[in-house]
Amino acid sequence: MIFRMTEKTYSGFVAIIGPTNAGKSTLLNQIMGRKVSIVSHKVQTTRTRLRAVKMVGTRQLIFVDTPGVFKPSRRLDRAMVAAAMDAVSDADAVLLLLDAQKGITETIRALVEKIKDKANIFVALNKVDAVPKLELLPMVAEISQMAQWNDIFMISALKNDGIEKMLTALADVMPESPYLFDTIDAPDVPDELYLSELTREKIYKYIHQELPYHINVVTERVQVADDGVLDIYQKIAVRNDGHKKIVVGRGGAQLKQIGTAARHDIQDQWGVNARLHLFVRVEPDWEEKAENYIDQGLEFKK
Repeated sequence: MIFRMTEKTYSGFVAIIGPTNAGKSTLLNQIMGRKVSIVSHKVQTTRTRLRAVKMVGTRQLIFVDTPGVFKPSRRLDRAMVAAAMDAVSDADAVLLLLDAQKGITETIRALVEKIKDKANIFVALNKVDAVPKLELLPMVAEISQMAQWNDIFMISALKNDGIEKMLTALADVMPESPYLFDTIDAPDVPDELYLSELTREKIYKYIHQELPYHINVVTERVQVADDGVLDIYQKIAVRNDGHKKIVVGRGGAQLKQIGTAARHDIQDQWGVNARLHLFVRVEPDWEEKAENYIDQGLEFKK
């Protein structure tokens, strides 16, 4: 009888962590070759932990895109930062993503203090294509003295530069384990949350100043109609009537613009015909309701 050796498999979690707007969501989308996490030029766009599975050879990386780390003030802010740090404690490797254009800030120094004792910590210095090389060298030198990093990579998430080498290094430290997910590159995000995030991304795009931070989107129902079109019903919760007027816009123009852009994105991502039904409701205390945190994978702390 001939015994065939079973090929070893490796699988583990990689937490992507960093300050707000460092490019974490852009990086994850680039790694996956599709939109997994929403992006915006506004800070604190990502609210929840989003997971995505990436195979690198026979090794499985489960990336966790976390909310940006910042000084929290509201209950929602605290839940977002807590989610980011929880992801670090549960991860097999940590990828600290930094914005080369902003340099080393006190926020980054404080964050490094929190993660420096973890095993398998890496740094990716992002947006290096926008910074002169003479400015990068002292930055890399300072970073290298801050902790015992496994490696430091200089990348451009937007241009897909330096990412392949980084993925190989991360894959090399994954623990021997049965595959924890199917061996296909795919996001691990509930459909309802993913749909809500796509609409919230458009709110960040079209509504300015601080208002988007006080808005919540919930996908309440998804069903296939008799004509084969996917009907999606979403609630946009705002804190007061003034906010509602801004979201709806004159004659409903703003809401229509948000809905049209979100519907096109949904159709592109899912390859289906869809109708998006948006309803704006005033809920002054939505940030104080536990279900709005649970829906986004966040812990509600009293």
